[in-house]
Amino acid sequence: MKKHNKIIIAVPRGRILSELRIFFKKIKLNPDKSLFDESCRKLRFKSSDPSIDFIKVRAFDVCTFVAFGAAHIGIAGSDVIEEFDYSEIYSPIKLNIGKCHLSVAALKSLLVKEKPKSWSNIRVATKYPNLTKKHFAKRGIQVETIKLNGSMELAPALKMCRRIVDLVSTGKTLKENGLIEVEKIFNVTSKLIVNRSALKTNLEINKIIKKFEN
Repeated sequence: MKKHNKIIIAVPRGRILSELRIFFKKIKLNPDKSLFDESCRKLRFKSSDPSIDFIKVRAFDVCTFVAFGAAHIGIAGSDVIEEFDYSEIYSPIKLNIGKCHLSVAALKSLLVKEKPKSWSNIRVATKYPNLTKKHFAKRGIQVETIKLNGSMELAPALKMCRRIVDLVSTGKTLKENGLIEVEKIFNVTSKLIVNRSALKTNLEINKIIKKFEN
C-alpha cells in the first residue's frame, strides 16, 4: 500500500490559540500541547494522529502557506482570506471563533472638524491595503495606503495619517490612542481553509473537513 505524506495544518499564532485548543479538543483533533504554549519557539508539532502535523505561523501568513501548498489545511481569519483572495484557497467552513470586526477609525480631533461624508482624497494606515482601497472605492473616495504590520494606532498620533483601517474587538486600544471608530467594514471570524489541489488529490483531507463540520 502506498504511504501518504503527512497532512499539514497551519494555525495562527496569537489571540485565537486558546479558542482553537478548546475547538480541537471538541472535534478530537489533538495536537501536541506545546502548540498552545506561546513561549515555545518550535514551529512544527506532531499530533495524536500520526498522519497529521501542525505548523504555527503568523496569522497573516496562514493563507500563503496554504495557497502555495506548504500546508494543506489552515485556520485563517476572514479578514486575511479577503485581503489576499488567493484563487488556490477554498474556505468551506466558518468556525465562529476569533470574532471581531474590521473598521475605519479616525482621530477624535479630526472628527470634530470634519464629517466622514466629506472625505474625498485621504491617506490611511493599514495592513489591509486591498480591502481598504476596495471599501473606499465603493464610496468614490481616493485613498493612499500606508502599509503597516502593527501598532496602527500610533500612525495618526505621529502625523503619518489621520485615519486607520484595523481589526477592532473591544475598542479599548482605539480609545486610549485618541481614535474613534467611524464605520464597520465587515465582521470577521475564523474559517477553515483548504488548498484546492490537495483537496482533489488527497481523500484524507475530506475526512478532516468532516471533523470540522460536526
